Amino acid sequence: MLLGRGIPRTGLGPSFNRVWASVTVSSLGDGMSFVALPLLAAQLTADPRQIAMVSLAEQLPWLLLGLPSGVLADRFDRRRILWLVDAARALLVGALASAVASGTVTIPLLALVAFLLGSGQTLYSGAWAGMVPALVAPGALTRANARLQASSLITDTLLGTPLGALLFGIATALPFAVDAVSFAAAAALVFILRGSFQPRSQPASKTSKTWTTLRRDTTEGVRWLWRHPLLRRLCLASGITNLVSGGLIAILVLYARQTLGLSNLGFALLVASFALGGVAGATSTPRLTARFGAPRVLKLTAAGTAVAAVVAGTATTGPMAGMGIAAYGAASLAWNVTAVSLRQSLVPAELLGRVAMAYQMVIGSGTALGAVAAGFTAHAFGLRAPFYAGAALLFAASLISTRSSEKTALPSQSATAVADGATGVRRSTGSTRPDDEGTR
Repeated sequence: MLLGRGIPRTGLGPSFNRVWASVTVSSLGDGMSFVALPLLAAQLTADPRQIAMVSLAEQLPWLLLGLPSGVLADRFDRRRILWLVDAARALLVGALASAVASGTVTIPLLALVAFLLGSGQTLYSGAWAGMVPALVAPGALTRANARLQASSLITDTLLGTPLGALLFGIATALPFAVDAVSFAAAAALVFILRGSFQPRSQPASKTSKTWTTLRRDTTEGVRWLWRHPLLRRLCLASGITNLVSGGLIAILVLYARQTLGLSNLGFALLVASFALGGVAGATSTPRLTARFGAPRVLKLTAAGTAVAAVVAGTATTGPMAGMGIAAYGAASLAWNVTAVSLRQSLVPAELLGRVAMAYQMVIGSGTALGAVAAGFTAHAFGLRAPFYAGAALLFAASLISTRSSEKTALPSQSATAVADGATGVRRSTGSTRPDDEGTR
């Protein structure tokens, strides 16, 4: 497995804590922008198709840059990629804040900024895929991922979204300005991280790669994922769950305003309710997987998101919708922590970037398609329709994830056992936000 030089392998360690601090700080700004961007879009247009197009623009880079970003992450120092990308995003969001303050922002401009931010997120995620396994011991993967996702949810969704809505009411540009500062702080924290995070030594003859070699490296990760039965089917199930999540997120601001009659703050509190459930789901995942096994947790949480989507879609009041969204958050975060930890325990270190980005490309495709599908479905059949259609798809995802787990003979392993290489894959090969990594 990839190791950072000088990084302790017992516990989570100070290097992990620096990365955790980077994610936590940046998540606060993310939460503000997450609620401010759709509010700004809704201020410019009431057409759900145009708002969905902004979400689509943010997801398109997963299709265009997903696989190449995995190749870059497996060739270069992953730490350097992380801080450079965050520094660039700080400048971009700062420019957006200036445009908002000057009143020159438009839907096409929002779509462009969303696309560029999505491009940064794609590059960031490729490098991030190998960071957690490099920072903590194998048996601590689930605990580390749970901590990252729980703290990210607290600062992002629980604190950031209500604060973002309040700041948006004071000055439209304020949430974006704070997000720019958080990107800069995140870049600084990763910049001072000690150790080398070069996936493998690169011979001098490989410094100038041909297109053929690039294509070969790219397809190697895709082939590895396709030939692994558990991860192949888990990837399909994750694509379905993100298709639904992407669609519901895209139309949630209009659902809150037009169907439930909520204010901007009410919309932010709906988003925050996802965090309340998500923190509970993430922090309880290590205990759940230890007691019931990863396959059963995947099955139950996927089915749980389906039930929660129905509750949220049939709600007639804000509190009722909040309960459904909180349950959705708990189930989906438990799913994410389990799936991510399982993936990290199975993928070889030298393939982490490419396999993870092949996986993420499917997830990103699902999120992008979900945003478009939900926008047109809501326009044709009403804002409740995406919730009902999503519930049916989530039930299908629960069946797919269960079948994949049973066929790979993992009926009762704990998360620690999986992370320690109980499947036999990790030991023989070496050693993957988030969107489902829990990072920005």
